[in-house]
Amino acid sequence: VYLLQCKKGIGMDYRGMEAKTRRGIPCQKWAGKTPHNPKYTPEKYPSAGLDENYCRNPDGDESGPWCYTMDPATRFDYCNIPECEGQCMQCNGEDYHGEVSRTESGLECQRWDAQEPHMHAFTLKHFPEKDLKMNYCRNPDGELRPWCFTTSPAKRWEYCNIPRCTTHPPVSGLGSQCLSGKGEDYRGRIAITESGTACQHWNTQFPHRHGWIPDRYPCKGLEENYCRNPDGEKRPWCYTINGSVRWEYCAIPRCDGTEQGIAGMSNVPVQVPLSEECYRGKGQSYRGTTSTTASGKKCQAWNSMFPHRHEKTPDRFPNADLRDNYCRNPDGDNSPWCFTTDPSVTWEYCNLKRCDDHTPE
Repeated sequence: VYLLQCKKGIGMDYRGMEAKTRRGIPCQKWAGKTPHNPKYTPEKYPSAGLDENYCRNPDGDESGPWCYTMDPATRFDYCNIPECEGQCMQCNGEDYHGEVSRTESGLECQRWDAQEPHMHAFTLKHFPEKDLKMNYCRNPDGELRPWCFTTSPAKRWEYCNIPRCTTHPPVSGLGSQCLSGKGEDYRGRIAITESGTACQHWNTQFPHRHGWIPDRYPCKGLEENYCRNPDGEKRPWCYTINGSVRWEYCAIPRCDGTEQGIAGMSNVPVQVPLSEECYRGKGQSYRGTTSTTASGKKCQAWNSMFPHRHEKTPDRFPNADLRDNYCRNPDGDNSPWCFTTDPSVTWEYCNLKRCDDHTPE
């Protein structure tokens, strides 16, 4: 089982799958005889893990794992194996910058800058601050833990096995008691929505079932029923105890002292309902502003990859009017639909009726 992709100390117990030297020369198989006749072979050193042509350190070399190379002029060279420090993850691994590049089932990760075998929108251009280097496991979208697209056409993506850090992250301030930016660091105790409805406790699934379970997201501050912004919304929100209102924003005072009343609302798009709140045919021409699913869930914005990764982006469906989080039918489904903001439900059809076929167009 090739688990640890990093080395501790001089890496005698390194069992990762790096198979090229630090200069990029491919390694010779340990059982091979050309181009070099090896002194260290699997027969002579059965417990040294000399499988295939993976970098190993069978002789306790101070400089770490090495291999015989396929270059006849270079008998052996050292490999570039990262140290295990900094190779563990805090929280959900959003800040993980290690070099594990295999999934938990052992599949090799696809490079982030490649679109083969899986097309995706996680490019450096769209996510410049997420360190999408090489094919290393990352968590750019607030998933449970780091993941990657795989090089297997049959498996689009998979989580990676990143060890949890044993030390706790440094506590940076104790979180903010007022609203700055989108309020992702808000840790105050307001537990009521802007319409005056009490918030549902995060650790309950009633009246609304949801995926924001505190144990799964240890660093999002999902305590009690306090307003929080775990998903990069415009500002803190909560599920409500009203069974017919799934969630609402909360009124949190701004840190700069301005009233977060009307001023703070100016950047929230006002949905002007168009006359079009029904659809014709399969609804591919629907251009209304409904953004709620049939079960009452809020739609995810088409240009967002959170909480669901997808390929139905405005860039790729330029004629489908994938604006904001409005219900649309870009792919010829039965009726308009959207991805939902509930992490446990990928998509649903929308809360729309068919237009009466006798009304004039």
